[in-house]
Order: sequence, then structure tokens, then C-alpha cells
Amino acid sequence: MTKWAELQRLRDMNKDRRILDLFDESRAADFSIRADGMLFDYSKTSIDAATRTALIRLTEVSGVAEKRAAMFAGAKINDTEGRAVLHVALRAGDDAVIEVDGTDVLPEVRRIRSTCAAFARDVRSGAFQGQGGRISDVVNIGIGGSDLGPAMAYLALAPFADGPRCHFVSNVDGAHIHDVLQGLDPTTTLVIVASKTFTTIETMTNADSAKRWMGAKVRNPAAQFAAVSTARDKTAAYGIDPERVFGFEDWVGGRYSVWGPIGLSLMIAVGPEAFDQFLAGGRAMDDHFVTAPFAQNMPVMLALVGIWHNQICGYATRAVLPYDQRLSRLPAYLQQLEMESNGKRVAIDGSDLATNSGPVVWGEPGTNGQHAFYQLIHQGTRVVPCEFLVARRGHESDLAHQHLLLVSNCLLLRGRSLEEARAIMAKKGLTGAELERQARHRVFPGNRPSTVLAYAQLTPFVLGQIIALYEHRVFVEGVILGINSYDQWGVELGKELALALQPVLAGKAGTTGKDGSTAALVAFLR
Repeated sequence: MTKWAELQRLRDMNKDRRILDLFDESRAADFSIRADGMLFDYSKTSIDAATRTALIRLTEVSGVAEKRAAMFAGAKINDTEGRAVLHVALRAGDDAVIEVDGTDVLPEVRRIRSTCAAFARDVRSGAFQGQGGRISDVVNIGIGGSDLGPAMAYLALAPFADGPRCHFVSNVDGAHIHDVLQGLDPTTTLVIVASKTFTTIETMTNADSAKRWMGAKVRNPAAQFAAVSTARDKTAAYGIDPERVFGFEDWVGGRYSVWGPIGLSLMIAVGPEAFDQFLAGGRAMDDHFVTAPFAQNMPVMLALVGIWHNQICGYATRAVLPYDQRLSRLPAYLQQLEMESNGKRVAIDGSDLATNSGPVVWGEPGTNGQHAFYQLIHQGTRVVPCEFLVARRGHESDLAHQHLLLVSNCLLLRGRSLEEARAIMAKKGLTGAELERQARHRVFPGNRPSTVLAYAQLTPFVLGQIIALYEHRVFVEGVILGINSYDQWGVELGKELALALQPVLAGKAGTTGKDGSTAALVAFLR
């Protein structure tokens, strides 16, 4: 019997049961979790008490608690690369001690954070200036985790952004950097190049373009560049002052790095104090994850809901639907976090996975999605579990009536039966076959599972909670699946193949050995 057998039995036994039939006076309370002002409600899923017990048993046989302890202790749980996994160290408290190879890593984390904060204050105060005076704009050039995290967080924390305007360039498509730089003043712009190795081809290509753009108006453009990188020899060759180079260790993966120097643009925008609140929110979720029993542990139960829907029920996607416009980039951020982490096909020992790995993650903010893809969610033939996020209040007190409308659209549950649709059509005067035909078009099967993550207001602290919550969800799901969530060989393959194809597209090499499709496309595009 596999570790999935009991859950599959429960699914088969209850596959025709409706979610609404599970509700009694206590279900909403019994199937929700509160932590530090946040509420996670998973009562609108088909999980009952027996299923939850079986899911929690799955964490026990998979060793989630033991792996969690190993991660927080600095063990090298990224075993394909021989690295610790310590993004949690970037937000650890002042009294914490985390050792890697016998050395406490936190003094260096705090030192780098302090240098980042000092530079951020200099930029915000005008102590650091461009050739034309006080810095008005910051352009962060990165890709993947060096872009998605700070870009998402900057938009999320717009009400707290009282520093220079921030802009983000990631795509090597020249249109991206062209459109971002257009209208900016190069004499008052700071460019941050975020690349650990300072060799990422998309990032360095965009950095070179930004440097040429700035050099047309600025005598020494490198004087208005900073770098988030560990390759100090390369940043020095680029002309960047070592005091404006901020590094981080190899135990921080790109998609987990917004908490450290990769978040420098965010720190400049909102200030070091607000950034500290962001870290505090992540740390609060860490503490909850480590101390709460699994049945009342928000990251664990969020992960188990995901396992139930994807691996057991066979739902191939999950929609992340923030009813919070400033979280509009959160689905894209979570796409990388979850799909790059758990999009694997082999277990840690190299054997083929016995089940599907992570789901496809996608989404858009509500209510926009309601006027687009919700049609498929409501009436399509595939079940799409939905994960809603919503705040009790917005930041715009003069528009509170609009927030009320927003929330009312989020808190929906019921579908519409054929009988109800027939009654509606009968009231419209239809009869016979036409009544039946029209009624069937208006049936909403319902029974579509969803969760709700609710919070008071989107603040730096709450954003930190949300990101850490999803990070730990990825960890728990990865442990249960038996995979390494912290390497990304598929990404590395793409880099290798692209580099090999560049000379072919440039006409410096032929297409010998390429497949017919690639050869034909090269001929057309060249």
C-alpha cells in the first residue's frame, strides 16, 4: 500500500458528495486557521475531518517536521547542489543563530542588510546623487527571482513608497528597456544590476544598454550604478564602486531572495523601516510554521489542500485570485516560486516520481478575472481550485464603498442547479423544449473548491506573511512529493540551449545537426 492509498480511498468514497453538504454550524471555524491577524479558510473544499487526518498522516510519514528542522538548522537539504536552504536567515531575529558548516551566518546577513539600509537612506535623503542632482528614479535590472520579487512587492506596497520611483527591466527584448527608460532623466537615475554571477546574459545585455543610454548624458555612468552580486571582480571591471556592491550567499535561491539585497530597490522605495516590517511579517510566519501543530499550521494546511486537489483529486491547475489590485503581480511571482521549485519529474534519489508533481499556477486580480476567465471556472468541464486573497479594508478611505463591492464579489460560494435554472426560465415565460434548452445554458454545477486568505490590510508586515506562507507551502509540498524544491535544472538547460543557438542565428554557424523545424525557423528569422 502506497502512502497515497488512504487518501485515494477517501476521494473515491466521497467523490459525489457536495461541498455544501459538509457545512454545519461549526465547519467554518473547524476548517480555518488564524495566525497573527490573518485568516486562512479552507472550509469550501471537499476536505472533511477524516481526510484532514489522513493528510496530516501524510506529512508524518514524509518527514515534514524533520526536514523543517533541518532547513532551519542550516542543513544542506538542497542535496543536488550541496547547499543549505536559508532564505529564512535573511529575516531571522536579532537573537537567532543559524550555522552552516559550523559558522553562524547571521552576523554577515545583518552586516549586508545594514549596508543596504545605509545606501537606501543615502539615496532617499539625497546624500547620494546623480550628475543632475537628487535621484528621482531607480531602474532594477534582473530576471526571474532578481525581478519578480521586488517588482511584485513594490507594486504591493505602493501606499508606503515615499522614495524615488522604481522601474523594473527583465526581458531581453529591447522593447522592455526602451519603454522603461523612455522619459527618464539619465542624470537623476540610479541603475541596480541584480545578478549573482554578473554573467546572466539577459541582465547584462540590458545593463549594457542602460549604461550606453546613461553615458550619452552622464560623464561617468558607472557612478550611478549599483550591483547585487557576489562577483566583485566583474562588478569592479564594470566600474561599479565596491561600496555599492551588495552580495548574498549561495544558500539563497533567486526566487527566495527578495528578503535580502535583491530587495534593495524596494528598500529604497519604502525605506529601511518599512522593509524591516516586511521582514518581521515573514519572521512571524516562520515562527508560526515552526511552532503550530499541523492541524492549526497555516503553511502546512495550505500545502495539504494543494496536495489533495492536485495529487489526489487530479486537478491540474490552481488559480491564485487576489481581490487586491496591488497584488496583481502575485500570481506571476507564485508561478515562479511554485513551478520552478516543484516542477520536477524525479525524486531526490533520482527515481521517477510515482505521482504528478506541482500544478500549473496562474491567475489575475478580481474582479477583472470575473469578466474574463471565470466563465471557464464556473461552467467549464475542468475543475480549477481557486485561492482567493482579500483585505478587510483598503488604503483609500474615500473609496470604501468600492472596497465593499470588491469584497462582496470575492465571497461567493453557490452554483445554480438545473431545477433553479428551470424556475428562472419559467418566470420568463418559456415552456417546453425551449425552456429546457435555455435552462441548461444557465446551470452552474458548483462544487468548485476554493480557499480564502483574509487579512486586515495590505501592509509591509502582511506582505511578508503572505510571501513566507507560500514559501513554506512549497517546502511542505516538496517534502511530501519527495523532491528537491531548491534546484532548477530546467532553467539551466534553457540557458545552455539559447547560448548554443546564438551563433547560428547570427550567421556565424550553420544549422547542421539541428532538427528540421529549428533549421527552418532559423532560416526564416535570420
